[in-house]
Amino acid sequence: MNKAAMGGLLKQAQKMQREMEKTQENLVNIKVEGSAGGGMVTVTANAAQEILEIKIDPEVVDKDDIEMLEDLVLAAVNQAITNAKSKAEEEMGKVTGGMMPNLGNMKIPGF
Repeated sequence: MNKAAMGGLLKQAQKMQREMEKTQENLVNIKVEGSAGGGMVTVTANAAQEILEIKIDPEVVDKDDIEMLEDLVLAAVNQAITNAKSKAEEEMGKVTGGMMPNLGNMKIPGF
């Protein structure tokens, strides 16, 4: 590969890196939800996997059955996190154009 081609490839890689960094920064502005109990518990998160809000319908609050409420909150939080991960992958896929497949549990610094 000649120097011009290498230089062009390097510029493309740098541009993609900048776009990925910008997309990552914007993940905090993308909201997703998770719910449980037919919507009795709703959790709002962002695509950066931060929990923003938890709403609990008063009808589901029973002081004699706190365990059920805990289970509903846990289920809604887990669903919100799953939705956040999916949305983040979708947004990053827009930048990479599918060039970087899902890397599973691999941790890439800065990502």
